[in-house]
Amino acid sequence: MLVDTHAHLDLEQFDADRDEVVQRARDAGVGLIINPGITVESSRRIVELAERYDEVYAAVGVHPCHADTFDDSSLPALRQLAAHPKVVAIGEIGFDEITDAEEYAYRWQLEFALENDMVVMVHSPHRDKKRGIVRSIEIAQEIGLPMGKLVIDHNNEDTVEDTLQSGAWAAFTIYPDTKMDSERFVAVVEKYGPERIICDSPADRGIPTPLPVPEPAAPTAAPPLAADATSLPTCPNALDASPHSRPLHAPALPSDPETHPTQRLIANSLPRAQRPPPRPVRTRGDRAHARPGGD
Repeated sequence: MLVDTHAHLDLEQFDADRDEVVQRARDAGVGLIINPGITVESSRRIVELAERYDEVYAAVGVHPCHADTFDDSSLPALRQLAAHPKVVAIGEIGFDEITDAEEYAYRWQLEFALENDMVVMVHSPHRDKKRGIVRSIEIAQEIGLPMGKLVIDHNNEDTVEDTLQSGAWAAFTIYPDTKMDSERFVAVVEKYGPERIICDSPADRGIPTPLPVPEPAAPTAAPPLAADATSLPTCPNALDASPHSRPLHAPALPSDPETHPTQRLIANSLPRAQRPPPRPVRTRGDRAHARPGGD
């Protein structure tokens, strides 16, 4: 089974054939999909998709490209959405242009994730990527978020070492023609090893495919990589990172061997057949209306 930790299936380009896209992902062996939010409204749509498709889970948050929409109403809305049992992370948050508005939204959402013991999915800039990732890590460390709960996406050869040295998860986005292709990703795994590296697909750029995550799985099976390198970035690592918040449960795929309901997924605290109950979400108390980091 493969896992895609970053697929924007809520976007309008999928409105005409979303069911078919999800089915193609199933046919390609993708058994779990995490769909991150980019605005409060998109986060609502994502939760609805998670209710519609068994294999889809949600992350809720305000993307840095929409940081100017983050206001006093955003956090209460995200708090309500985060209480849903299929919301497994806060994201996609972080930096893009590395502005004060982006940092303001990032700090708020990081603190919320810390208070509610949730994984954070971090966007890294399209430009000045290394500086954005380093700043994202610095703020997370300052706030006290455990680095094992930070999944930094859109890494490349210039940023992966900083990400791994921090203790965070290094995710790589496989695009058809930009950012990171399968061959470059395999070279990264060869150099740094498969531990704490995740392969994903935003599923929203270029020619639509059944999700590019299956693509690198075949090249990583070839020598000189060990057998673990074949699977870790495309399944166990994703499961190990995400269930720090809530367990993920994969529906059976046609190619899956028959599995007993009590078999556990990597790092899960609940059996595969058991659904996690809604969890209470803590509030910020007296700090609810204060800007993080001061004025």
